[in-house]
Amino acid sequence: MNQYPNPNPGDPWQQPSGEHQGWGLPPEQHGGGAMEPYNPGTGGYQAPDPYGAVPNETPLLTIGDIAITQNTVITPAGRFPIKGTVWTVTDMSRTETSTPTWAVITAILIFWWTCLLGLLILLVKEQKTSGHIQVTVQGHGSYHATSIPAARASMGRQINDQVNYARSLAA
Repeated sequence: MNQYPNPNPGDPWQQPSGEHQGWGLPPEQHGGGAMEPYNPGTGGYQAPDPYGAVPNETPLLTIGDIAITQNTVITPAGRFPIKGTVWTVTDMSRTETSTPTWAVITAILIFWWTCLLGLLILLVKEQKTSGHIQVTVQGHGSYHATSIPAARASMGRQINDQVNYARSLAA
């Protein structure tokens, strides 16, 4: 019994005969779909815009992940014209006023020496804002909502001003 393969014509280990040594060229591969052009602005495939918006418009403002140009609203889901859109702002933030811990400790320590000064330190107040502000845009069969964390009390007014500017562009 021989442990080496038998070089007869039906042997799978036999080199192909002919002028080329080796196994030959690989079979022609299916190329798949057509190659899409690379868009350096978005970093990848740019879907055709059904509304014909100009892709080179510079954003006038951004609200969360919504960008607004003169004629277009750009969301992560796509683009659509700004004319006829409906904007909604919901402020779900709250501001709490409290006496900080350091003031309470200082008031207790100073109270033993001077009673009135210890009580005056308790008048120190600290404001903490928490929550978020939700902005939604709806129009042309599209809907997008974004949530912006409220870092300070004046942020609700600032976002409301930005949405009012977007509403003026939508009119």
